[in-house]
Amino acid sequence: MNETTQLPPLRERFFQRERRSVPAARQFAHESLTGWGLADSERGDDVLLCVSELATNALLHGVPPGRQFLVFLRYDGVVLRVEVHDSGTGSPRVVDEADEGGRGLLLVAALSDKWGVRERELGKVVWCEFTRPARP
Repeated sequence: MNETTQLPPLRERFFQRERRSVPAARQFAHESLTGWGLADSERGDDVLLCVSELATNALLHGVPPGRQFLVFLRYDGVVLRVEVHDSGTGSPRVVDEADEGGRGLLLVAALSDKWGVRERELGKVVWCEFTRPARP
């Protein structure tokens, strides 16, 4: 039997404030893309890289000790949206290209069609979108 499991258009999972959460978030995103038939799409690797970068930023800069971050994925057949929710303060920004570190948002801005930050009651949501990620 060679069937693809069809996942619901919305997936979310909480991750602990620990280093192994970044590869776990990437794996969660890969499973979601697979379920939506997008894992082998032209932009699948871009999506996974953006999930890794946003999860890393949340882990390093946005999640206070004892808290978690949330990875939220939604695919409506046209737009794939990635959100990472954290409860930390501060507003992320794209660093100057000359800076040695902190290029995660620069990558997200370059790879996604749109990205942004919005406040929430406690913390923020950093998001990016991929329009019509073509199926293979």
